Amino acid sequence: MIDRLYPYRFELFLFTQLSILFGSLIIPVEWFENWVMPVFLLCNIASGVLLVAKRRTLSRFMFSFLVISVVMFSMGFINSEIEHRFSYIKLGSYFIFFAIVTIEIIKQVWKAKIVGKNVILGVISGYISLGLLAFFLCLSIEIITPNSFSGIVSIPGVNTDTTEQLMYYSYVTLMTIGYGDILPITPIAQKASVFIGLIGQFYLVIITAVVVGKYIQHSNYNIKD
Repeated sequence: MIDRLYPYRFELFLFTQLSILFGSLIIPVEWFENWVMPVFLLCNIASGVLLVAKRRTLSRFMFSFLVISVVMFSMGFINSEIEHRFSYIKLGSYFIFFAIVTIEIIKQVWKAKIVGKNVILGVISGYISLGLLAFFLCLSIEIITPNSFSGIVSIPGVNTDTTEQLMYYSYVTLMTIGYGDILPITPIAQKASVFIGLIGQFYLVIITAVVVGKYIQHSNYNIKD
């Protein structure tokens, strides 16, 4: 089963990522945040297990993390107080998960000899993973140090919350767009924002250059043949 799905690992991972990012466009925010997004996160973790399937030790760790996540989700479904009690552990776990997955995607893209569909999807998935990693970092900062970001407000007539706005801020910062509607105002939030912007630029410059270089090299080799 795993061997059959492994060639489609990047497609599955990217699909679950896009579901997490844009699911609230289709599903009401309250329903999405409380019920649907946790399910998509579990699916994303499952596809992350598939990403590292060729590495036994890491795949066992990721599978264990998947099982623990399912158990915690089930417990939170039964009792919301339990979910709130373990919120810090969940945030830390998701941060570690996306850090591991992002590094693994970069490694697989870096080691790829031929630039094909999988590599391109891997590059896209890696960039989105960086954004999710940035999101969990910002969310952790906001929980530990409340009001670290100004501009996070309830908009009349629009059903939004802190999670959605920090998700938006993380990707805007990663892409260095910087609209300025949400601002980091504490030192730790400011440093995290600088770090997110730097990582986003390093990824685009270095990883994109490597992929393009391999594509040009492979194309020249085919022309000579």
